[in-house]
Amino acid sequence: MTQEKTLSHVNQHGEANMVDVTDKSVTQRVAYAQGNVLMSPKTLSLINNQQHAKGDVFAVARIAGIQGAKKCSDLIPLCHPLMLTKVQIDFATLEDESGIRISSMCKLAGQTGVEMEALTAVSVAALTLFDMCKAVDPSMTINGIQVVEKLGGKTGHWQRKEAQAL
Repeated sequence: MTQEKTLSHVNQHGEANMVDVTDKSVTQRVAYAQGNVLMSPKTLSLINNQQHAKGDVFAVARIAGIQGAKKCSDLIPLCHPLMLTKVQIDFATLEDESGIRISSMCKLAGQTGVEMEALTAVSVAALTLFDMCKAVDPSMTINGIQVVEKLGGKTGHWQRKEAQAL
């Protein structure tokens, strides 16, 4: 007998519904996400050489991503407010694509997962990079935002098959 998956945020009447996690076990949960900001080689060079007029783009984007993860439930209506114990944002230069890969890790001991927080962290960091560099390069592109791995909870360990190395 197979169990059919259903949308957890929709009740039996088809209405939006915040999931009740009261009876879920508290477990350690971790989620990893990533996304890319593609830009001109000139913009990438300004960022990597810390020559951007607005200062250290990575430092500002890192703090913005951390803050974004912490504010996830304020932005996504049915997300639970969570007590995150760790948020990490990392940046890697994509020379061949002329861009930056943003990776996030969110962690807690709780009753619900942290995938949305990890995705929000990457999204806000990417938007911050865009905001800081738009005067130099308004044609930048944000793409590929995705969960690449999660651990903990009822479903245990899940990893995207085609995930890039974190």
